[in-house]
Amino acid sequence: MSLLSEAIWAPSPTTSRGQPTPLSSDPKGERIAYASNKSIFLRSINNPSISKQYTQHTASTTVARFSPSGFYVASGDESGTVRVWDAQGEGSTKGEYHIIAGRINDLAWDGDSQRIIAVGNGKERFGHCITADSGNSVGEVSGHSSQINSVSIRQQRPLRAVTGSDDTSLVFYHGAPFKFNTSLRAQHKGFVFGTAFAPDGSVFASVGADKKIWLYDGRTGDPKGQIGEGVHTGSIFGISWAKDSKRFVTASADQTVRIWDPEAGKVIQTWRMGEEGTPSIPDQQMGVVWPAGRSDGLVISVDLAGNLNYFCEGTPNPTRVVRGHQKGVTAAGISGSTLFTGSYDGRVLAWDTSAGVAERVEGDSHSNYVAGFSASDAKGQPEVYSVGWDDTLRSISVANRIFTGTAQSLGFQPKGVAAAAGVVLVPSADSIHVFSKGNKAGSLTVKYTPTCIAVHGSTVAVGGDDKLVHVYTLAGSDLKDTGTELRRATAAISALAFSATGEKLAVGAGNGKVYAYETSGDWRLITDRWSAHTARITCLAWDRTGNFAASGSLDTNVMVWSVEEPGKRIKALNSHKDGVTGVAWEKADTVLSTGGDASVKVWKLAG
Repeated sequence: MSLLSEAIWAPSPTTSRGQPTPLSSDPKGERIAYASNKSIFLRSINNPSISKQYTQHTASTTVARFSPSGFYVASGDESGTVRVWDAQGEGSTKGEYHIIAGRINDLAWDGDSQRIIAVGNGKERFGHCITADSGNSVGEVSGHSSQINSVSIRQQRPLRAVTGSDDTSLVFYHGAPFKFNTSLRAQHKGFVFGTAFAPDGSVFASVGADKKIWLYDGRTGDPKGQIGEGVHTGSIFGISWAKDSKRFVTASADQTVRIWDPEAGKVIQTWRMGEEGTPSIPDQQMGVVWPAGRSDGLVISVDLAGNLNYFCEGTPNPTRVVRGHQKGVTAAGISGSTLFTGSYDGRVLAWDTSAGVAERVEGDSHSNYVAGFSASDAKGQPEVYSVGWDDTLRSISVANRIFTGTAQSLGFQPKGVAAAAGVVLVPSADSIHVFSKGNKAGSLTVKYTPTCIAVHGSTVAVGGDDKLVHVYTLAGSDLKDTGTELRRATAAISALAFSATGEKLAVGAGNGKVYAYETSGDWRLITDRWSAHTARITCLAWDRTGNFAASGSLDTNVMVWSVEEPGKRIKALNSHKDGVTGVAWEKADTVLSTGGDASVKVWKLAG
């Protein structure tokens, strides 16, 4: 048997306040490319639940651009490295080039898909021109005195290029090889954030922090004039042309996305995110792309919260908003067909597992690291409980996907959460606390430091840093020690999970080993042979039959184990960059996993 990757539910683009977020589309308008954490994602526009992940960067990624041919992607990261890789097949790397000693801010391809200009914030230079296949120099980027934020190359011959910088100037280049031609210093009075040639090469435009839009001749670089004076009231971070070269779209910190007619110098359409007259920092628009090859007038922008907003010409509101995590996922829990995930910035999302799309859980969310989820339907209405390092316990209505009631202040940093029969258990550094009906009902002091907790019915298992699993019974809200201690582990206990019937308990340890026990009678050890992980076990989950258990680890791997064949393992190696943080069974043969790369992945048990 094997674990086959069925889908990647991608995270949101990584955004930074005051810095443009580049988006790129392929020539057919089928996919967009963007940077997220240390990965690049190629995401289907029509079906956002389908994505492809490129994981070969070792530093945080910053930009990705499709080649005009659509066969390759060039991507850059904070270390100054540019990688060129296959966009159609398995994502094999064609070239790795160290461009500058600093962050890559933008990339541009020439019309032949042969040359690349990469720019950013280097120590010795701010950019360089190379060939895509060998990395040979085909010109130099010069004329700027501060970091370069944007670059664009004319797709027709004679080749031209333009760069925009924090030094408020643009530099126009003739090529190839690309050489300095003109410095344009009189147009912008602030940082230049975006530059873009029209697809027909007749004109290019620049935008910046001074809220201005300038147009220039595409062959000579001569300024043609400014348009839209005073329309945008915030920095303009992004610009993208329609394929007919008669319109372009801008994205701004004033929370608007606007389509312009450059000939008339007027706005054709405006979309505003957030409430009118109410400033909202998360709604600032940080980047925009007008996907080529489409005839439906679709424009996609990204806001500071990382949401991808779909706009169609002629419609007043977004036709779709695609959400995801921007930071690594730290906890996951499933209730029915809804997967709940939380990240270390406190964002909690609810994923429809049949559609592969997420909604934000509304209401009063956690303010930072989400430490755990546990599902309960004791009231006949499915509910999920969450704990976070803001030292609170919160409840979520599964049906309404909203935080309910008032957050319960814990007064300590929670080590996990477990819910059963209307009672919620939260361990602290020296106690196990019991909550019932939204109030604290009691606590039990222990002589070890709890590390994780699981409950089924009246049986409670608590893992400790003493390498033991301690077993308790729950009567109402009264917790009693049974005296049973499971002593097989040789490292601190790091994860626990009961099977659906409660007949089995899986135990994960800090050294990567997984153990399985029968819960009846004398807690017989089923197996201690599940030992292929090489780092701490972070999460465990049983399938509905209790015959298979899935595990996730900091070693980046997801594995599925069989009770009947304990010597065998089914593995998905390198599942999540920076470690696996959550696993759940969606169906009898489908495992969901989450990790430090902020994505959710779907694995099919096959064979």
